Amino acid sequence: MRKYRPVVIGFVFLLLSFHATAQTPTDAKRFFDRGAKDLGQGNLDAAVEDYSRAIEASSRLGTRAKDSTKLTSSARDGDSMNPADGVTAIDPFTANAYAARGVARFRQNFLDDALADFNSALRINPRLAEAYVGRGVIYRLKEDYDRAAAEFERAIAINPRMAEAYQDRADVRIERHDLDGAMADINRVLAMKSPSAEVYSLLGQVHLMKAELDAALVNFSRAVELNPKLASGYHGRGTVLMKLADLSGAIADFTRALEINPDLPHSYLNRGLALLLLGKESEANSDFEKCLLLKPDLAPDLQRRIEMAKQMRTSKN
Repeated sequence: MRKYRPVVIGFVFLLLSFHATAQTPTDAKRFFDRGAKDLGQGNLDAAVEDYSRAIEASSRLGTRAKDSTKLTSSARDGDSMNPADGVTAIDPFTANAYAARGVARFRQNFLDDALADFNSALRINPRLAEAYVGRGVIYRLKEDYDRAAAEFERAIAINPRMAEAYQDRADVRIERHDLDGAMADINRVLAMKSPSAEVYSLLGQVHLMKAELDAALVNFSRAVELNPKLASGYHGRGTVLMKLADLSGAIADFTRALEINPDLPHSYLNRGLALLLLGKESEANSDFEKCLLLKPDLAPDLQRRIEMAKQMRTSKN
């Protein structure tokens, strides 16, 4: 399994309480409920194991017509008699269990395995909106914005009242610099529920990109007040403070973002620039090195920004 450390952004994974059907085996329900409890408590390995058992319990070996001639022929041809080849899902609940396990694997940062689970869920139930949201989040983290947007749109087409899908699509639209579209999605979210820390962070980002710094500062501050562990809120507020020439405040916010998630290349980049403007070149260079270790393709942009920072510092002296 390939393990990723995704960037902390304002994404929401929606996993509704799935309802079992009458034919759902009792063991499948029990394992699913236990997995949900483990997931809520952050016991991710246990959650994956319980959801795997729920998947197994809610599936069965398909009965295949076999006669002696076919069996003899199969053995002679060297075909493997893999029992998994005959596994047939008998209950749509199995799709829910795959989707739930996908969320747990996502939180373990195993994105490829999570994606495989969401794919399995959708093969069983193509109208499981939550699985489309899950796939969209993963494509967003892989910076495949077109596919991410398409997944969120599928989820919205199935369930137009899924606020989380609009919220996640707003983030993708921000990445595409579609600020009007992002605001439209954020307004849809606000029409459906009270603003969360993630929504405030998205609003802050839109205002920041429009150079509306006072509004951006207010929204990022609201975000971290509601969720003191939201790295994107601290990164955004640090960026605003940097533009307002509050370098010490910016450094403090970038540092807090990196304490929450040490794998944010842009936080290292911005903190390094702030340190460079303060004349702390050794500390700045350390941050620049960490930035490029995480995202080497930032090198040209980083070099350009370093030159700009040095010119700004020289002009002030």
